[in-house]
Amino acid sequence: MIDFSLIETLRWQPGEGFIRLRLHLARLSRSARRLGFPQPTAAAAKLEAAVADAAGPRRIRLTFDAQGHIEITSAAFVPLAPDTVWTVRFAETRLDSADTLLRVKTTRRAVYEAARAEYRPDEADEVILLNERGEVCEGTITSIFLDDGTGILRTPPISCGLLAGVLRTELICRRQARVGRITLADLDAGTFYIGNSLRGLIRANLVRS
Repeated sequence: MIDFSLIETLRWQPGEGFIRLRLHLARLSRSARRLGFPQPTAAAAKLEAAVADAAGPRRIRLTFDAQGHIEITSAAFVPLAPDTVWTVRFAETRLDSADTLLRVKTTRRAVYEAARAEYRPDEADEVILLNERGEVCEGTITSIFLDDGTGILRTPPISCGLLAGVLRTELICRRQARVGRITLADLDAGTFYIGNSLRGLIRANLVRS
């Protein structure tokens, strides 16, 4: 029995609508197909209905379960300032690169919650997880990007054990990012960013405990 749902967290902006909507819906459909869920054909209409009366930026969370039920919650969203820098630390918790469910965004989040719980909110804005081989994978809510001086950001491959983030997919499709493994040593040799579709790309200050 499948005891989890698929998740998409989207940003809605007045005058722009949903940011990266096509990529979010494509991932949702692809994930549903992979897991044997019905296709989420009503998702777009339900999302539009959720923002029908919205006046300011909104954070929209959509869940979709194995029975085809869609639930949507909406909350006000305050975008980050362009010069925001997040403090980032490493988790002791490790990801298992053989766990294929890590490649799908679901409510099965125990490993991410364990990593986040290793630090107080005032100690880290985000916590980065490695896999069993010590390769950099992802944050608890973000994808990882490294500016290594080539002019194209490097982001870890899905095979390391991580989610195909929507922002990550967009940057790869635009040839602003490429896939490549990232080690701890690599992070010391370049500029480190994290990001997701809701917040965009964020400069990261890595603090080693």
